[in-house]
Amino acid sequence: MSEVKVNKISPRSGTDVTLGDSGDTFTVPTGVTLDTSNSTVTLPDGSVSLAKLSATGTKDATTFLRGDNTFAEAGGGKVLQVVSTTKTDVFTAAAPDTWHTVTGLSASITPSSTSSKILISGHVMGSSQNVSGPRRFFVKIQRDASDIAVGDAAGSRVRAHNSSYSDDGANAATVPINFLDSPSSTSSLSYTIQVRDDTDGVKVNAAPLDSDNDTYPRTVSTITLMEIAS
Repeated sequence: MSEVKVNKISPRSGTDVTLGDSGDTFTVPTGVTLDTSNSTVTLPDGSVSLAKLSATGTKDATTFLRGDNTFAEAGGGKVLQVVSTTKTDVFTAAAPDTWHTVTGLSASITPSSTSSKILISGHVMGSSQNVSGPRRFFVKIQRDASDIAVGDAAGSRVRAHNSSYSDDGANAATVPINFLDSPSSTSSLSYTIQVRDDTDGVKVNAAPLDSDNDTYPRTVSTITLMEIAS
């Protein structure tokens, strides 16, 4: 094997130097350092595989390279799926002091993992049907017919997720719903909204009096479910 010792290799003409021919292999022995810190090195696309990077951690399609040269999972908080329902028609129920399931205001979701959480958001636009006096309007969330996100029991007080109060027959209230549920399930889950009042029954998406003129609104109520990765 021949050996050539030089201090510098420069092109005879122009600015390019070619080492070897196509198919040749140049071997850099162990312990040799190629210092390119003050130069630009251009590599062909895809020439460095993920497995050859020297960063620590697991190198695969589900990880990313952090600024500290470590491979890591993207982590929790990712939104995996979204389901939403908007109710545009009017719902009424006559019985006061009774919980009523609002037809057309529910949503179902199937979590991909038992560790996922379900973020429930939306609002209910509604009121009591009482058109003349003070009225209270209560909203509750159920998962598979079981109450969730309600206040603690305290005597005869109504356990609800949220509530409103009005003494004007022209006004309905926008009652927000917001809760991060931890169902620990991979089965289909149904989330429904229930409402009640304390006087003359409930009305959703319309004002108590609901006269046919431009003083009274027709509105929407919504429920949105988001699966959040843990």
